[in-house]
Order: sequence, then structure tokens, then C-alpha cells
Amino acid sequence: MHSDHTTRPPTTRAVELHHPTPLPTTAPASVAVPTVASIVLPDGRVVTGYAISPMQPEPLAAKPPVSRAAVNVALGGVGFLAVSGGLLLLTSFIAALAALVAQLVTLAAVIFGGWIAVQVFSASGHRGGTTVNIRKAVIKRSHFHG
Repeated sequence: MHSDHTTRPPTTRAVELHHPTPLPTTAPASVAVPTVASIVLPDGRVVTGYAISPMQPEPLAAKPPVSRAAVNVALGGVGFLAVSGGLLLLTSFIAALAALVAQLVTLAAVIFGGWIAVQVFSASGHRGGTTVNIRKAVIKRSHFHG
């Protein structure tokens, strides 16, 4: 590590002087001439210039009053649109629910019909009765319906 123990010469700042330009004295009487102000900064510099008052915004124009009838008509229109949209969604939901129920009924009919068909076609192989296995002996019983 290298440390610098040399002394440096003091730094000097160049001071610039600005003189305000005076306003011409031939200005009309309706024009107010601002006064020149000087301010001393903490480091000793002096700032001189014209004091400028902040600009005032233009006053807002008064809004015309809104009639109660116009407000009621607007709110009624918004309410009508909301109710109409809700009814449209409700009818769409009911139609979709009806289609779902119809499909579930059709599916149940197909499944139940298939079960019936399996029962009918599988029973045709057992003509004449029920087969019971008792100690490896096959006994056939006949059922008479009459």
C-alpha cells in the first residue's frame, strides 16, 4: 500500500460576477417593474436577481349543475342493462343445464339398455334351468312356469 503524504496546494475557485440588466425606464406605467433582490449564500457568494412572484393558475370555471332527472335516467338505463344481461346469462345457463340433463338421461338409458341386452343374451345359453355344482357333481334343475 502506498500512502500519499504530500501536501496539495489549496484549490481556488474562479468567481464569476453577473450584473443584472436593468429594465428600460421608458416602460408604460401599467407595467410593474420588479425590484432587484440580492441573497448571500452560506459560502459567501452573492446571488442577485429579480424576485418573481409565483404564477397563479386561472380560476376553474364553475361546472353547471346536473339535473336529478338526467341522473335518474342514466342510472335507470344502467340498471336495465344489468338486469337484461343477467337474464340473458340466466337463460343460457338454464338451456345448458337442460341439455346436460337430457344427455345424462340418454346415457342412463343406453347403460340400462345394454345391461338388459346382456341379461337377455346371456340367459339364452342356459336353456331349461339353473346349474348348481355340489361336490363336483353337476345337477340340473328345471323351472316350470305355468
